[in-house]
Amino acid sequence: MIVRAGILYDGTLDPPKRGVELVVEGAFVKEIRAAQEGAAYDRAAACVTPGLVNAHAHLEASGEPDMMQMVATTTCNQRMLRAVENARKSLAAGITTIRDIGSSNAIAPDLRDAIAAGRILGPRMRAAGAVLCMTGGHGWPIGREVDSPDEARKAVREQMKIGADCIKLIATGGVMTKGAVPGNAQLTYDELYAAIDEAHRHGLRVAAHAIGTQGIKNALRAGIDSIEHGHMLDNEAIELFKERGARLVPTLAAPTCILEHLEEGRQPQYVVEKAKYVNEAMLRNIKRAYEAGVTIAGGSDAGTPYNYHENYAYEVELMHRLLGMTPQQALHAATHVAAALVGLHRGVLGPGEPADLLLLGKDIHEDLRVLRRPDAVMKDGVWI
Repeated sequence: MIVRAGILYDGTLDPPKRGVELVVEGAFVKEIRAAQEGAAYDRAAACVTPGLVNAHAHLEASGEPDMMQMVATTTCNQRMLRAVENARKSLAAGITTIRDIGSSNAIAPDLRDAIAAGRILGPRMRAAGAVLCMTGGHGWPIGREVDSPDEARKAVREQMKIGADCIKLIATGGVMTKGAVPGNAQLTYDELYAAIDEAHRHGLRVAAHAIGTQGIKNALRAGIDSIEHGHMLDNEAIELFKERGARLVPTLAAPTCILEHLEEGRQPQYVVEKAKYVNEAMLRNIKRAYEAGVTIAGGSDAGTPYNYHENYAYEVELMHRLLGMTPQQALHAATHVAAALVGLHRGVLGPGEPADLLLLGKDIHEDLRVLRRPDAVMKDGVWI
């Protein structure tokens, strides 16, 4: 398979290549070479990029206005069917790798295995099981409640038993759970440390939902691999990010999509009020962290209100608009950096790399919104 690109962004920050061909053999890129005038090729596009990597999603949720009510009023089977549908939508939209970072009833690990076996269409996946939270803490409807370091270790082992290949911890309150204050620390440092230590002993990476300042720093000091959200970080947290090498997944689309749909009046008032509070902190702090050198990985929190799985390109646009990234830097965060965090491949296009690529109608530097509607998507050398 030969794909001709007017301009190729390979997922790195190297200058893009112009007038090239990608030679795909089986599931991998064999070669990238200069296009020869008059030579035959199979497909062509103005712009080619790697497939996108969404490092923070919840596939069983579909952007419902009240996510927790959806969980309470649907069966496990209904949510699995939604997850299957959302996996298909994600792949068709150009997301070729995804990390489901908290699910009920082992939905995400089972979905991951079905995709890997070729039974259903979807991105390649990492999958956490239940989120680990304090009793009554944020996310408890899809969580495993723990209240001591020993319980935290056991809960990690339970998620491994059901097939989880990453772990999600709840370090602070959040927006979607009634009564959970986003700024308040929840799991203690000792509980976080025990869970992270147990997961790392078995080779699993760990993410922490952390919005409030103290919870962010607790998780960073405990050895977390990534902070999800991180909206109330301070200067000390910025230095801890850089010292520990942790990634920040700011999920810019999550509060943005909530606040863009206020006129519909279908969201719980507590969600709206907390989203406003979190959004103000996000706008103050995340750009500052990026400019200070904190590594940003792309992840949208897809599944939260009005934050649809097929709209991950909007997160890339927000990294450009709100953080001041160039289009190439935003694409880099949503491909190579996010892929390095997920840990399944490198998220770049080059010889020996997975043949995951998007064909676009124009250069992303002309209009980044072109990522919303790829002309074609390839995963593992197969056109979707």
